[in-house]
Amino acid sequence: MTNLLLVGAPNSGKSALFNKLTGLSHKVANYPGITVDVGTGALESDPSVTVWDFPGTYSLNAVSREEQVAIDTLKAALSSNDQALVAMVWDATRLEKGATYCLQVARECAQAGKPFIVLLNMMDVIESDGLDMDVSGLSAALGVPVLPVSARTGAGLNEAGAAFVGPRPDLAPWADTPDTLITGTANQIADRFAPKGDLLVRRQAQLDHWLLGTFTGGVAFVLIMTLFFQAIFTWAAPLMDGVEAVVMAIGSAVASVIPAGVVADFVNDAIFGGLGAFLVFAPLVFILTMIVGALEDSGYLARAALICHRPLSFFGLSGKSFVPLLSGVACAIPAIYAARTMSSRQERLLTYVAIPLMPCSARLPVYALLIAILIPDETALGGLIGWQGLAMSGIYFFGIMTALIVAAVVSRMGDTRSSNQAFILELPSYRMPELRPIISKSLNRAVHFIKKAGSVIFAVTVVVWFLGYFPNGGEDLSSSWLAALGRFIEPVFSPLGLDWRYGVAIIASFLAREVFVGTLGTIFSIESFGIESADGDPASLADQIAASGLTAASGLALVVFFTIALQCVSTVALLAREAKSSQFALKLLTGYLVLAWLVAWLVYSLASALLA
Repeated sequence: MTNLLLVGAPNSGKSALFNKLTGLSHKVANYPGITVDVGTGALESDPSVTVWDFPGTYSLNAVSREEQVAIDTLKAALSSNDQALVAMVWDATRLEKGATYCLQVARECAQAGKPFIVLLNMMDVIESDGLDMDVSGLSAALGVPVLPVSARTGAGLNEAGAAFVGPRPDLAPWADTPDTLITGTANQIADRFAPKGDLLVRRQAQLDHWLLGTFTGGVAFVLIMTLFFQAIFTWAAPLMDGVEAVVMAIGSAVASVIPAGVVADFVNDAIFGGLGAFLVFAPLVFILTMIVGALEDSGYLARAALICHRPLSFFGLSGKSFVPLLSGVACAIPAIYAARTMSSRQERLLTYVAIPLMPCSARLPVYALLIAILIPDETALGGLIGWQGLAMSGIYFFGIMTALIVAAVVSRMGDTRSSNQAFILELPSYRMPELRPIISKSLNRAVHFIKKAGSVIFAVTVVVWFLGYFPNGGEDLSSSWLAALGRFIEPVFSPLGLDWRYGVAIIASFLAREVFVGTLGTIFSIESFGIESADGDPASLADQIAASGLTAASGLALVVFFTIALQCVSTVALLAREAKSSQFALKLLTGYLVLAWLVAWLVYSLASALLA
């Protein structure tokens, strides 16, 4: 066999199994509809076999544009002359969900002359709950090999791997079965061989009673989201301190061995002052990804979408928008891709409008820097709540509400209001999140964040350092080429209480928001090299900015500007492609920049008056 085609219902574990078989790391989550493209990779145990991960569908009768694309792609693969083995990934805990699709695909394979097997996934859940399942009887009823596996633990994958490259199994005995018999036969098989025992159903019903209750569900959602945003800053703080200590220690060691001069100034100001200041905030991305991963893995994410359906409908959206919006908290790019699964173009466009306003991980370093400057590092309620963490929660709340309000306004102004389609969502089983894959995914995300933004930040900091260092060798930043350029654009930002240094950093951040921190780090390293903190150590970037006289009003204006402004070239390009309209993307870019400046100016004016 040269091709292994993994098919199955949504949230049956296809992508998790794909990752186990190939050693890749495609996105997986305990939520239906995560896979939106066909993924490919070489089988790790036999690289001559190509594994295909098809998006999940409930049957071969498409009900959405995305399902039709997935079905057409599968049928094209079956009709090709390439050798292929089709493997149906079937959730053992919910046989009824994939039964009809299983027989439909088995019939298609038999008609196309392609062998077909079943990978009975999530057997670890069956075994851990002490349930019984007649796997051999199920295999006999289907007339095809059925292999029990677990994508989470890897159990059964060696046997499955041998089947992938072993002798060709007989064709499934369903080639001549008419549509009228498929569904009835599938339901009979599912009822007969479903795991015996109702522990799974009772446990889920008990949790749903509280987490989906009219009152208790809302309270639980608010508490979980509050802890989510609080933890992003609170849990990351020790890691950030550790990274900062390491960066400073390495910087001091390097500075001690490099002779004074241009090279030493470049290393201190551009590398450790600019790039080093950015690296300090990488733990924030790690913690954010870890918490979101735990919510996905537990099965709560789908419940949160259901709870948010009615509130979101007030803003012209629906529960279908919840996952793209929550994905936007990590990064706008995967969030825009996640919106592909939405069948309504109007609602998809409206979700595109809201996604850039979600407080993404690229904004985290900016928020964390400004919070460290403006908010004291103190706690309340016996250390349970930190004021800085509470401020981070407030910023996230402001960003999310801004996104929803803008979506509501746009939906009432144009033709992008959500359609009145029914919101139907499969609720996945509750699971205990697995710590190891979540940590691994979070580390990969943090490393990707550093690689992606680090290269841009390094390039920008080199340019900023060069312009700030010359023509006077860094002795007077105010007379440098950078200052001359900054004063040219200063009138745009001076109404926000920001001088040319912040204007330069804001302009540079249009390449990527994270560049703001690196640019300021380079500027203040040139201007304040040698300044020490109260304990005698080199001053951090936050200490240097605080000492420069940034007011609370200006700091608030910066927070507001970064919350609203669309400062991401990649996001604008992807919006133009996915919406199939460059005009749509340019309108968002221009509109959000103007709105960001106006709201930031209003906040600065009010804060200046109140704090005077």
